[in-house]
This record gives sequence, structure tokens and C-alpha cells, in this order.
Amino acid sequence: MGSTISEPIRDPGTQVSPMYPHDLTGISFNDPDIHVNPHEASSMIERYSSFLELLTANTAKGMVMPPIREYAPPPPASALLMRPRDVSPTPSSISENARGQLILVAMPAYNEESTIAKVILGVRKHVKHVLVVDDGSNDATAEIAEALGALVIRHHENRGYGGALQTIFKTAKELAADALVILDSDGQHNPDEIPSLLKPLKEGIDVVIGSRFIGKNGNHIPAYRVVGMKILDTATKFAGNLDVTDTQSGFRAYGKEAIATIKVSGDGMSAGSEILLQAQDHNLSVAEVPISVRYDVRNGSKKNPISHGLDVLGHIIGIIGYKRPLISFGVPGAVLTLFGAGTTIFTITELYTGGAFHSVLFVIGITSLILGLLLVTTSLILNSLVQVMRVDKHAV
Repeated sequence: MGSTISEPIRDPGTQVSPMYPHDLTGISFNDPDIHVNPHEASSMIERYSSFLELLTANTAKGMVMPPIREYAPPPPASALLMRPRDVSPTPSSISENARGQLILVAMPAYNEESTIAKVILGVRKHVKHVLVVDDGSNDATAEIAEALGALVIRHHENRGYGGALQTIFKTAKELAADALVILDSDGQHNPDEIPSLLKPLKEGIDVVIGSRFIGKNGNHIPAYRVVGMKILDTATKFAGNLDVTDTQSGFRAYGKEAIATIKVSGDGMSAGSEILLQAQDHNLSVAEVPISVRYDVRNGSKKNPISHGLDVLGHIIGIIGYKRPLISFGVPGAVLTLFGAGTTIFTITELYTGGAFHSVLFVIGITSLILGLLLVTTSLILNSLVQVMRVDKHAV
């Protein structure tokens, strides 16, 4: 049985203003079976009105979807494609959608409630589909992202940057995304530069890196960060002969082949270097475009830069040990072997010519000689295994 409200019928073309608690006065229902508690209705309208005013102030009116229930596995592609359509897309996004391509912009997020809304709104000006990986936040990061229409996947505990990237690439593969852009959720990256990263993908590039060190982008990077990043860049280049100016940049774009190929294994910040080394191993093309980065954001890096740098460097050294065993183990082994042999010969010569026996020096020499020979042997064995694995990979 239907019911009607004795309120004037509005013209469908007119704009309906939000209802406030005082608007309850004078509203009556024709159906006697309907009973309304004025206090409950007033409280509900107050909450709705406050939420609407907050969204209007943040230019997000009309973009809100009902809260999405929490789920562990990534949803099917249809879940992501069902997004609000009242956002005015830019010409670039219209052309992409016209060709039926799915462009996904993803961001790891950990306690970013103060910045996540602005970043999502900036992204939605260029790309419709937004993925937020909430990496164990204990604030309202996930709720805000869901309210703004983003697809949110939650980690029940903090898994680190690499763990978030694992979820992002896995979801992009399951959604069959044609392009994937990853940026930070703390406001350091400018979403308006997303089209610049997507452009090389349209030209056939597989991986596009937003570099802080090319072009006159006005970046004012703290000196200690520059030193640390250059050390990590050098180590990464040494591991893979990469011609890249910014190996640690978190603002990147990936094409369809890169999405299908890259498999992040580490949980830490070294995942960025790992991805580039995988790109080289699979002969993926890599290009760089200039980007601007802010370092004055309120909720920037949450890790100590020294411990962060040492952690990344340690992982890169481990990668070098795997990729280049002759250099990482063979060279130190050869040095130790020569030093040990020379020291041992010297002590024996001194014993026979002068009668003096330098026992400490002799022990150091023998120990160095044994360790050196072990390292050289290990490097040869590991190098043989690496070569066999490469042959098998090409055969597959």
C-alpha cells in the first residue's frame, strides 16, 4: 500500500535543497499506519546535513557512494567499473574510455586520513577508477576513500610498501587493467601529472618513471635525501645496468605487459628497485618523465630516512649477490685470497730467513686464504646456477 507526503510536488527540473531538522514541521503522512519519531528523524537529518555540507566544502558533492563492505579478495572488474558518472572527465580520459581501456590509479595508504580525500579528488579529474590499499591504518583512511567512490582493499596489519604493491599488481591483473598508475597518498605527488606518465604508455613504453632529477621541475629536495637516493640509484644501476635517474621514485605508470609480468616479492621499500630489475630481466622498455614532488607535506615519510636507506641498500646488495655472483662474491674472494697468500708466504719466508715466526700474522693469512677460496668457489657455483636458470627461462 503506497503512501504520500502532503508536500508540494516539485518540478523535476528544479534543484532540491537539502532537508534540515526544522523542515519536519508541517510534514504529515496520509497513511495512518506510518509513525515517525520526530527526535530520531531530526537526529538522522542532522547527520545527513552535516555530511552533505562537508562534502560540498570539499567539492565532492554527488560523488559519494554507499559504503562498500569490507572484503579480503579483490572484486571482479564489474565492481570497479560501477562508479559514479557525475564527474566531468577530461578529454584524455574520454578518449581512453572510448577505446574501452581500463586505466587504474592505485595508491598505498597508511594513516592518511588528512590527505587521502584531496589526492583521490585530484586523481578523479583525470582517471575514473581509483584503488586504495589501506595498509593496516588505524584512522579513517579507508572510510574516507570509500565515501569518495574509491575501491578499497584493506590489510588487517601493516605489510609495508612492498606488501601494498603486491596487492595493487594482483588486483590490476584480476581487473585486466590496460594501464596502472601508482602514486603516494600523502600528497607528495601531483595527480595533475598523471597524463604525463600515461602518454609514453600510449606510445608503446612498458614502464614510465616520474623522475625528480630531470627537467626544471622546481623540486627542493633536502640534501640528505639527495645523497641517500644517489647511493641507492648507484647500487640499483650496478645491479642491473639501468640507465635511470630516479630508481626510488614512487610515481610510476605500467602498461599491460608490465602488469602481467612484474611480481613483487619483498615487503619493504626496496620493491621499487626490484620492479626495475625485473623490467630489465623481461626486456620491458623503460622511460622517464619529469615530475614535481612536495616535501613540505604534513604527513610525509613515516620511516627514519637513515634506517630506510640502509634497509633498501641491504636488499639491493642481496639482489646484486643473486644477479652478479662473480662480482659480489668472486671479487672479494679474490682479494682475500691474494692477501692471505701473500701474508702466509711472508711469515714463512721470515721464519726461514730470520728465524722469527709471526704466529698472529700467519693465522690471519691462513684464515684469509681459506675464506677467499671459499668465496671464489661459491661465486663460480652461484654463477653457474644463474646461467642455468636464465637458459631455462628463455627456453620457457
